Amino acid sequence: MQRTLVVREACEAQQGTAHNNMTVQAMRNDRENQTQIILDSIEDGVFTVDSEWKITSFNRAAEKITGIPKEEALGKKCREVFRTSICDTSCSLRHTVETGQSVVNQPIFIENAEGRRVPISISTALLKNKKGQAVGGVETFRDLSLVENLRKELYNRQSFHDIISKNKEMHRLFHIVEQLSDSDATVIISGESGTGKELFAKAIHSMSSRKDGPLITINCGALPDNLLESELFGYKAGAFTDAKKDKPGRITLAHGGTLFLDEIGDISPAMQVRLLRVLQEKVFEPLGGTKSEKVDVRIIVATNKDLEKLVREGAFRTDFYYRINVVNLYLPPLRERKEDIPLLAEHFIGKFNRRKGKDIQGFQPEALAVLMSHDYPGNIRELENIIEYAMVVCRNGLIDRKHLPDYLLQGSGRADPKDLSSEPGTISMKGQEKEFIYSALAENNWSRKRTAARLGIHPATLWRKIKRLNIELPRQDGRSK
Repeated sequence: MQRTLVVREACEAQQGTAHNNMTVQAMRNDRENQTQIILDSIEDGVFTVDSEWKITSFNRAAEKITGIPKEEALGKKCREVFRTSICDTSCSLRHTVETGQSVVNQPIFIENAEGRRVPISISTALLKNKKGQAVGGVETFRDLSLVENLRKELYNRQSFHDIISKNKEMHRLFHIVEQLSDSDATVIISGESGTGKELFAKAIHSMSSRKDGPLITINCGALPDNLLESELFGYKAGAFTDAKKDKPGRITLAHGGTLFLDEIGDISPAMQVRLLRVLQEKVFEPLGGTKSEKVDVRIIVATNKDLEKLVREGAFRTDFYYRINVVNLYLPPLRERKEDIPLLAEHFIGKFNRRKGKDIQGFQPEALAVLMSHDYPGNIRELENIIEYAMVVCRNGLIDRKHLPDYLLQGSGRADPKDLSSEPGTISMKGQEKEFIYSALAENNWSRKRTAARLGIHPATLWRKIKRLNIELPRQDGRSK
């Protein structure tokens, strides 16, 4: 009897324990269901991984953004679901699990189930058990497609025939260029080197009635007078020893289109006289020719010099100056439109991402602050070179301060004392230009040819700058390469 009672009590206790276990499990299931309901109700994608990087939860927004059903994602390693460039090299979730440091709103791209690139921002956190031990990680991500579309729309509003700016003065110039579309007026485009004068010339040509004709460009400052004359006007067979046959000049090649004369301030008074006839009468004579040839061409010129000052000094002909000075467009330097720096930098990142097959997303705030504080003696061309350098150094993700060229981060150790400005610790425009060119030469093994190509200028122009800035080159340099 007593034994029966003991067995009965034991059975009842066992049943009670089982009931309690069922109750605990039911409560746990309820909590998990409630958690899943909460996660499915938010717009951000959320997923968790265990210590083996296998996905253990995947909410409804994650399904929508990736196009991958929850059933397919669960149990797979996250890199198999989120096919991104950072999975193999700089996974943010791995960084968080290994260091305990969270990542907040890092912009990246993922590839969805349809193979389409989707812009997202991700945030990560560490998952711990009751003992405080790391057991996995959680990542939330937000679809930035709408933001990206709005950004592209804004970008299109701020671009004009490959010229990018939100500066008011630049937009005023855009309006003037539009008004020039029905005119054949000669245009002077003035401004410092690297401000985009050739881009404006292309825009003027492409909007004119001559857009189906050629746009022929020549850098007048890169050639001595005798070579410039033969390049512009061409020559007849027998005009000189090596002239075996007729060669058309750039003026002839530009017939029906536009002739763009860059660095017009460097040509001699004698060449100005010859070009004056082309401007006034639309006729010229090739070297060795016996009769004039007529040409239908529009002239656009560009200069980085003060032509009015050259006229006053007698170095530039008055009649030629007033003949070309019909419409004068002055392009402000980049230091006067610094609001364009982030826009231009983003444009160059996209350009080099496509060219180099990279996936750089943008800048850390500290790096952008450095870019904004620089005065850019080389203007937009210098900024482009800086971005290209940074993208060589930076593998993926965001460009940081450490990825920028050294001369941006510290004062020039190569600038002469006379190049220093009056403010201690700063460098004058001349000193900054000297440092920029010196760094470009060093990066190209002192090859003037390669450096000039990288800077987008003629080797002769680079050599004049080296002389003017008193840049000392190593004895064993790469000038012949």
